[in-house]
Amino acid sequence: MAKEIKAVVDIQIPAGKATPAPPIGPALAKYGLNMGEFCQKFNDATKEMSGFIVPTSVTIYADRTYTYRLKSPLASELLKKAAGIEKGSGTPNKKKVGTVTKSQIKEIAQKKIEDLNTKDIEQAMKIIAGTAKNMGIEIKE
Repeated sequence: MAKEIKAVVDIQIPAGKATPAPPIGPALAKYGLNMGEFCQKFNDATKEMSGFIVPTSVTIYADRTYTYRLKSPLASELLKKAAGIEKGSGTPNKKKVGTVTKSQIKEIAQKKIEDLNTKDIEQAMKIIAGTAKNMGIEIKE
C-alpha cells in the first residue's frame, strides 16, 4: 500500500548550501522533517552543481518520511553562465547584455529537456532561446 502524502513542497535551493535557516527551514520544518538530515542529504547530492540554484520537489509523507527530486538548474542560470554575465537586462528589447551560440543553446536544452514540457530537442531549443531573448541575450549562429 502506498504511503499517504502529507504535502509536496517545491523550493529553489543553492547547490551544496542548504541550511535549516529561511527559506528552507520554515518551508519544511512545519511538516516535522529532520532539517539537519535533509540539508546534509541535499548538500551531498548537489556538490557537483556548485554555483547553481537547484529547483527541488520534496514529497512529505504522513509518517514524516520524505523523498526529494532534484531538477536541472534554472535555464536562466545556465544562460548567464554560458554568456558570462552577472544578470539579465532590465530592458531586454532595447539593451542586450550578452551573446550565446546555437550550440550553447542546444547544450542547455539537452540539460533541461527532462524538466521541459517537450521531448523534442528542436522545441526545447526554442524554449531556451525564448528565455535568452527575455534576458537580453543575443543568439549567434
